[in-house]
Amino acid sequence: MPIVVRLDVELARRKMSVGEFAERVGLTPANVAVLKNGRAKAVRFSTLEAMCRVLGCQPGDLLEWVDNDPEA
Repeated sequence: MPIVVRLDVELARRKMSVGEFAERVGLTPANVAVLKNGRAKAVRFSTLEAMCRVLGCQPGDLLEWVDNDPEA
């Protein structure tokens, strides 16, 4: 998938556990794991906003587009 979720990097930078992050954002730890492992198909803007607020970051710090097209 060309969108890479970098949530694990941001959590590690802040030494924040998945459980603490989930509680502060208002998600279940299972849903955070889905996001963190790149298995999510969509993210609501309200969830992305809460994630950025809790981590003190920008959406681009959490999401990265990677070109998988070898001919580009």
